[in-house]
Amino acid sequence: MGLVVEPDVRSGESRRWLADVVGQLEGTREDALRELEARARAFPPPRWAQRTRLLRTAEGFLLVVNGSWADGHHRFSVAEVLHDSAAPPPEAPRDSAVPPPGAVPDVPRDADGVARTPSWLGRTDLP
Repeated sequence: MGLVVEPDVRSGESRRWLADVVGQLEGTREDALRELEARARAFPPPRWAQRTRLLRTAEGFLLVVNGSWADGHHRFSVAEVLHDSAAPPPEAPRDSAVPPPGAVPDVPRDADGVARTPSWLGRTDLP
């Protein structure tokens, strides 16, 4: 599911709307709506905002912003991703026996958390 935000963009007297896919989520529509609601609640209002209201709609949420000199809105919606020409390749399943890159090996440590033997000791690929 694609998480889409359509902010109300102002430039002087003109106004336009842009659609931005802010995330993709594997799972159910309800999972996507929960994530979208969290993003909508955390969305920073414009500096001119005096009042914000978050409304639930059939396809997501609508953030209505009222200000001293302008009003606006931001639409948050869930959409099914049918095609993405720049999608990253799917990750290959990891072998549980191989630790992920950057994992800290389980070695004996002192009370302050420092390993008792340095990680480079015994490596044959070092000069």
